[in-house]
Amino acid sequence: MLRLTAGRLGSLVGRRATAALTTSSARMASHGHEVAGSVDMSQPLYWDRLDTPLPDRAYKEVLTAADKSLKQKEKGPWSQLSKEEKIALYRVTFRQTYAEMKQPSAEWKTVMGGVFFFLGFTGLVVWWQAAYVYPERPRTFTDEWKAKQLKRMLDMRINPIEGFSSKWDYEKGQWK
Repeated sequence: MLRLTAGRLGSLVGRRATAALTTSSARMASHGHEVAGSVDMSQPLYWDRLDTPLPDRAYKEVLTAADKSLKQKEKGPWSQLSKEEKIALYRVTFRQTYAEMKQPSAEWKTVMGGVFFFLGFTGLVVWWQAAYVYPERPRTFTDEWKAKQLKRMLDMRINPIEGFSSKWDYEKGQWK
């Protein structure tokens, strides 16, 4: 009896797993939202690049009726084509001209804005830490304490040959 139940359970789980992986159940699982279509990656992709003047495929894959009539006119003499028709033919094959590709983008503004934002945020964090996290500076960093320490070192004649005390004139009470 247990084997029979385990076998039935296995087939039931297998059927449900198969149903979950099919596209129809994937569409049902998307709750009414469209499922993104798949792209055939075995076909060449289109891109505009300065170093690759002729892409592997045309910009427009699906041609309209106007584009198809232009393609028929293209087979004839080009002197009969108007300037607008030549531009339209160019736009069927290419998305951008070289002049458009060479135009500088405004992306640097976004990058610099992000850099300045994060620098400002970092400055605020450092200020907050200095104000609320770190303790006060030690009293040994005050000018008064440093002056007393200097006087004490001179009174003790620390390193009198080449060091600190060698630059103090003890008879006049001033620096040499």
